[in-house]
Amino acid sequence: MTRDASIVELADWLQTPAGRYLLAWEQQRLDAAVADRFGFHALQLGLPELEALRANRMPQRWLAQDGQEQPLAARVVLRCDFDALPFPSNSLDLIVLPHTLELARDPHQTLREVERVLRPDGRVVINGFNPASAWGLRQNLGRLLGGRRRLFMPRTGEYIGYWRLRDWLRLLSFEVEAAQFGGYRPPLRSDKWLERWSWIERIGARWWPVLGAVYFVVAVKRVHGMRLVGLAKRSKRAVQAAPAAVAQHTNHKAEHQ
Repeated sequence: MTRDASIVELADWLQTPAGRYLLAWEQQRLDAAVADRFGFHALQLGLPELEALRANRMPQRWLAQDGQEQPLAARVVLRCDFDALPFPSNSLDLIVLPHTLELARDPHQTLREVERVLRPDGRVVINGFNPASAWGLRQNLGRLLGGRRRLFMPRTGEYIGYWRLRDWLRLLSFEVEAAQFGGYRPPLRSDKWLERWSWIERIGARWWPVLGAVYFVVAVKRVHGMRLVGLAKRSKRAVQAAPAAVAQHTNHKAEHQ
């Protein structure tokens, strides 16, 4: 399956009862995660069906797409390759990857590009299917049995496990700030049966939290040398300052447009 076909298949699958169920959970977590992130430049890479930046108030917000993805209305859309982003190094404050690594031609290079364009202490938010879940196990069983109709989730290539993703982030000097799993209902195809299993959400989140169908990760880019230099400069200024110091507060407000 080509990458463009995978993008279309994922978009179609998100309109199914199971897809809408997971999409609603992811949208809720994204709204909470990006609402209080301040800065000037935010970027969503792919999957316009998920409005990852709708709750964010940064003045510049982009949706980057490639392949055959169809943009939603009222978005600033960029056409670019995810492994060669058209931004200067250290220029963005927030980047969201909604199932982006699963669809990327080269997920390692895509993540390296994210690290390059993200400023120090900037955040990256990543959503992904969890292969170590009941949904992932059913998907693998369908692949073993053969035939497209036996698959439960879209054929988006190899799903990237949570612990594997943490290793990638650590190698790129990211620090995982928050992680959460969701989607504990069984892999069912109808709204009726998914609703009947709604009671299991609290039980799953408490007793087997890492087995949710999807994961949600927030990581911060750490550049330790730059942080140490900044601390040293501030310490030097503090020593040279007069005993009576006046604190000045500057309020930067990003107007939502």
